[in-house]
Amino acid sequence: MSFVFTPPPVPAVPTAGGGSFPVHRIYCVGRNYAEHAREMGHSDRDPPFFFMKPADAVLPVAEGAVGEMAWPGLTDDLHHEVELVAAIGSGGRDIPVEQAAQHVWGHAVGLDMTRRDLQAQMKRQGRPWCIAKGFEQSAPIGPIHPAARTGVLRRGAIMLAVNGVQRQHGDLADLIWSVDETIAALSRAWLLQPGDLIYTGTPAGVGAVRRGDLMEAAIEGLGGLRVRVV
Repeated sequence: MSFVFTPPPVPAVPTAGGGSFPVHRIYCVGRNYAEHAREMGHSDRDPPFFFMKPADAVLPVAEGAVGEMAWPGLTDDLHHEVELVAAIGSGGRDIPVEQAAQHVWGHAVGLDMTRRDLQAQMKRQGRPWCIAKGFEQSAPIGPIHPAARTGVLRRGAIMLAVNGVQRQHGDLADLIWSVDETIAALSRAWLLQPGDLIYTGTPAGVGAVRRGDLMEAAIEGLGGLRVRVV
């Protein structure tokens, strides 16, 4: 095949133990922790809903490194949202909940960065959130840990601090819709494929960051993710 220009490289995330995970799509689950749903003014038992980020929105950060996220344009209110990320290794459609874990290659710590002011504006106008969620470097992510090593993650602390001050803290057991249920729901709407990343939702405590701030996120069993806003 002859391209009219050189295609960009495939977005990829390092994996714990070596190698890289090629990214196909990024799916995100909205308001999937009860306290966060309430802090955003919604019921804590709404059905799951989804939005997407482009694959090249990932900002991969190696273990022990500090990633640098450039301040995005058009916002004065950039928010952090720490999330468990499930990396799909084998795809499918209409995946049963009881088989969903078999499709997960691994897990990682991720950040769903949000231009909150633009999101609020889009909500008021009844428009899509793409401009608030799908910008460059809006999906920082640490190394993906193989599920063969970590097992299925159904509980464990999830937290985020900014400049050493804790902002978010919860437990994976508090997910309204479990990772397995989320995979099953997604696969009814899309054909899941190897390389898909699923950002599974954030606990309460989301808030703004400023230039120079250091975000330190962690999930029990997956280590940490450090990103500085520059």
